[in-house]
Amino acid sequence: MLTSGKAPSLTPPAPSPVAVARPPRRWWFTLVVVALLAQMAIVMITTAVRQSPTIDEPVYVGAAIVQLQQHSLRYNPEHPPLGKLIMAAGLAFADVRLDPAFAGDQTQLGRHVLYESGNDPARLLLLARLPMIVLTLLFGLVVLGFASDVAGRAGGLAALAVYAFSPDVIAHGSLATLDVPAAGFLLTSVWLLWRARSRPGLYLPLAGLALGAALATKMSTLAVVPVLLVLAALAGLRARLFWFVMAAVAVVWMSYLVVDPQLRWESPADLPDVEGMRWLPFPEPFRDGMRVQFGLEERVWGGFLFGTHYLGSRWYYLPAALLVKTPLGALALWLAGAVALVSVRRLRPAALYVLLPTAVLLAAAMTGNRDLGVRYAIFVPMFLAVAVAGVVAVRRRWVHVAVAVLVVFAAVSSLRTFPYYLPYSNEAFGGPAETHQRLHDSNVDWGQDLGRLADRLRQRYPGERIWLVYKGSGVPSYYGIDAADPREVPPDQVRGLLVVSDSAIAKADDRLKALVSGSTRIDEVGHSITIFRRP
Repeated sequence: MLTSGKAPSLTPPAPSPVAVARPPRRWWFTLVVVALLAQMAIVMITTAVRQSPTIDEPVYVGAAIVQLQQHSLRYNPEHPPLGKLIMAAGLAFADVRLDPAFAGDQTQLGRHVLYESGNDPARLLLLARLPMIVLTLLFGLVVLGFASDVAGRAGGLAALAVYAFSPDVIAHGSLATLDVPAAGFLLTSVWLLWRARSRPGLYLPLAGLALGAALATKMSTLAVVPVLLVLAALAGLRARLFWFVMAAVAVVWMSYLVVDPQLRWESPADLPDVEGMRWLPFPEPFRDGMRVQFGLEERVWGGFLFGTHYLGSRWYYLPAALLVKTPLGALALWLAGAVALVSVRRLRPAALYVLLPTAVLLAAAMTGNRDLGVRYAIFVPMFLAVAVAGVVAVRRRWVHVAVAVLVVFAAVSSLRTFPYYLPYSNEAFGGPAETHQRLHDSNVDWGQDLGRLADRLRQRYPGERIWLVYKGSGVPSYYGIDAADPREVPPDQVRGLLVVSDSAIAKADDRLKALVSGSTRIDEVGHSITIFRRP
């Protein structure tokens, strides 16, 4: 039974042995933290080295290089520049060749930079991915600090362990993409806002800067701004809210000015007219980027869930995908942690800071029109890792034993999927080998295994005729794959090896379905590409 203590206070309670489990000795605490982050760093770097470019990465890398070399904002306006500036911090160590006269779109730019300019795509990708890996590890320290504030150092370790073994955080934190940085900056802002209740002069401006970093990385984080303003007001910080907001707005402006101090900008053609946009206190490129995002939301996208391909979106897609792609131990700890935060009186103030932003962001993401992966809800495993600390604060020995068992269960499940974190699914849904039966796109197959496919074909199938349907941004010929598209010739001419990305199978038209059904499955690569033999 959950117990309650003192009434909630506007100031954070000092850590006490009465409120939390007995804290570990300091050197043990430090050793465990280092071990958890070290294993996370190892698996993320290994994953980053072995993976080919995913679908979005070439666009971001190309835009980052244009920002770095030409100080231009013209590419990828639908996302603010901060995330790409962070990638540029790594790319600055490469002598990147880019034709100054290049004039293609952002997809063509990414291909041009990686494959057509004499650059080494693997090296460029790794240099762009490494800053994101460092950020992901730093956000682990934010989880640790936030959870320790809530439930002491033992709670902080439990939260960090759940975070460090999250397959989704590892998968997307090791890529040069924007989802984990945006969610991590937002989590940092919420944690600093929590601390600002006792020291507003120090932490409230810092919380504003972190919120600004989130907004300057992905515009979707705007959805939680009203929640943060309400939390600050309830904590008695209304008189200082102006500086919190100004700090956030200043970071957004600075992210654009760092790229181009003159803010040279030409609005893209055919932007949707969104009422009220001109009143937002952000640069014109930011407001136009929001209009691009609204235009993307007006498109009809295809989804795939539990074996069914559909057009449009389903409101329950993200909760269902999280159910599939989260370790069972972590799911149990998330639920128990949320219950503890709400039920234990001394923890209820933390519930507002941990659970309310998560719920609002998830509700906003569920209204979106793009059922393309749990990366749109990557904030869930990051915020709910903090909630896990609430379970440790329950003063029952059997609870602490149960937490340890569930953490180990989640860790084993995560380690078993190494190095294939993108297609992870938990044991209840068959593991990573079966994820393609239930989900698609960045949940399973985001183009990451093209290099592995090339190695497999060379080692096991040398000299065979290859027919390829690949979903990704890589260039097969660069990796030595000499293949043709089976959809461009009569079916009776397709003989030899038929190689198909699992996302293409999930969304196959009648022609591709007939080709697959008339073939024999003989191999798979990375749980994302299937190899068939055609008679």
